[in-house]
Amino acid sequence: MKTMILAAAALAVTAGSAPAADMAVKAYKAPPPVAFDPWDIAFGAGVVSDYVFRGVTQSNHKPSVTAYFEPRYNLGKDLQLYVGSAVESISFANRAAAEVDIYGGIRPTFGAFAFDFGVWGYLYPGGTCYYGAPTDTAGRSLSAECAANVLPNGNVMKKDVSFFEGFAKVTYTVSDNWAVGLNEYYSPNFLNTGAWGNYASITARYTAPAAVFGASGVGMYVSGEFGRQWLGTSDSFYGTGIAAAGYAGPFPNGIKYADYNAWNIGVGLTYKVFTLDLRYSGSDLSKGDCNAFTSDFAAPLNSSFTSINPGGGGSNWCGAAFIAKLSADLTAMAGVK
Repeated sequence: MKTMILAAAALAVTAGSAPAADMAVKAYKAPPPVAFDPWDIAFGAGVVSDYVFRGVTQSNHKPSVTAYFEPRYNLGKDLQLYVGSAVESISFANRAAAEVDIYGGIRPTFGAFAFDFGVWGYLYPGGTCYYGAPTDTAGRSLSAECAANVLPNGNVMKKDVSFFEGFAKVTYTVSDNWAVGLNEYYSPNFLNTGAWGNYASITARYTAPAAVFGASGVGMYVSGEFGRQWLGTSDSFYGTGIAAAGYAGPFPNGIKYADYNAWNIGVGLTYKVFTLDLRYSGSDLSKGDCNAFTSDFAAPLNSSFTSINPGGGGSNWCGAAFIAKLSADLTAMAGVK
């Protein structure tokens, strides 16, 4: 009897262990490897109350819309190649239809340091030349279009102000909440004025911990930038200043534009793909020097005289501005940028 009980027990153990062994093998079976796709695409759009670029409005302090499209190729987790295009609505003195950006570069990452090197082209199609005189200050004949078009305040602007910049940027992630950055941009012919341009800035950003808003999915950040724009001397086209208002071109060799500081600080709220950014922007460029630099079509003659602005037109395009922007940013692979 004892022998029969032991045999039955052994049979039960054997019968029960086979399915258990099968289940164990199935539970730990490795899944097939996921194929690595190096391609990604970032895209988005937004609307902003005032399109300000380095302390200077590009939209005459009026709303602007923007959109971008950026294909990316990841050579690895720490090296990315990219090209992109963006468009913004603007309001320039030459009545250009829009700003169309074409750019590309490489983004290497080394630990907490994220770099970005590339070239950015700014295109302004559909412009009209405004000069109001048959020749420029060097005596060269201008097109009939230039001679026929006069801005009320006498400012002048070329038909095409397209240009490009080379840039280098680095961001250092201090912690989960803090990041700081340095930026450098250089153009041999800023806004096609003939003057070189160099812009350098420092940035800082604080991102609030996710626990601040709990499970709501809302995020918050505070960020700011301080930069300086250095500018060279324009070509003779802009040396006329306000020739149409009675001045015979006091700068035959061009205008040495004023260098200036620009800054911005603001707070942003994020939810899924959306960002609401509220920002204060300003610069220390005077109204007179701003007029000489921007060719502001709306600048009144209000005695804003400077050494490079003898006509006295004063522009508020470089003054303080409050900016509100609502945007959406996504990537094809992750869904959220």
